[in-house]
Amino acid sequence: MAYSAPGKHYRDGISIFDLHDMFPDEASAREWFESHVWPDGRHCPRCGSMRTTESKHKKMPYWCSDCRSYFSVKTGTALESSKIPLRKWVFAIYLEVTSLKGVSSMKLHRDLKVTQKTAWFMLHRLREAWAFNKGPFLGPAEADETHVGGKLKNMHRGKRKAARDRYNYGKSIVAGVKDRATNKVSAAVVGDTTAYTLQTFIEENVVPDAKVYTDDSRSYVGLIFHEHEAVNHSAGEYVRGDASTQGIESFWSMFKRAYHGTYHHISPKHLQRYVDQFAGKASDREMNTVGQMRAVVAGMIGKRLLYRHLVS
Repeated sequence: MAYSAPGKHYRDGISIFDLHDMFPDEASAREWFESHVWPDGRHCPRCGSMRTTESKHKKMPYWCSDCRSYFSVKTGTALESSKIPLRKWVFAIYLEVTSLKGVSSMKLHRDLKVTQKTAWFMLHRLREAWAFNKGPFLGPAEADETHVGGKLKNMHRGKRKAARDRYNYGKSIVAGVKDRATNKVSAAVVGDTTAYTLQTFIEENVVPDAKVYTDDSRSYVGLIFHEHEAVNHSAGEYVRGDASTQGIESFWSMFKRAYHGTYHHISPKHLQRYVDQFAGKASDREMNTVGQMRAVVAGMIGKRLLYRHLVS
């Protein structure tokens, strides 16, 4: 039941007590995963055959008669080869989708009684669920870019001068587009803020002729395939009629609060996964909690992330 409260109180949420009742044991968690990984019936994730039977294998409960291989609900997903019980994966998904600013590996390690290293790997596997292109958007859309990295004031005094001499203190650049009609967000780490890079990103994520709102950066001047309107931030203008970039800027604000408040540091090597995570969560915010959890499971199908690839 939804109660009057701040925020998106109209969505159906579930409490931690409800979650415990829904998943009292490993069998209930496995059944839930199977219902979403195989909504049309169990099939082999390797060859697609429906000719499968239950097996007595200790870790692989199913057997495919066509390709003659054992498999489980984890096979062919981002959870493949994971030794973590499915019930713990359910709780990890719940904690992540219900935390606007994300969950740190230290918190997950304490809440699930796994090592911090395992929790870190689990969270990166979950981020694979959001690693897909959400566009192109029909518009109107807001486009903007931001710089992501540590704060200059937190640097050692000996490194500050060298950092000041580098463009934007050596931070990474992330470009983003938010569709006003659906509130979905698409974002990606880019190499620079040139007109070619940012306008190419817009062209890839917004359909031609759709209206695009940006700030007054010169990088957006000359958008060829879109109707374009800009607000003059340099003159203190942030809204003019329908023209504004407040939607995408709110997304940046949430992402940076997570960066500094939850994770404290994100390596440029893994930054795109975090960007995908928050773009995906922002796009799914209108769903209820169970719907968001289902979307994560569906997004993990066909993904594979090995620890050695993650740290290489």
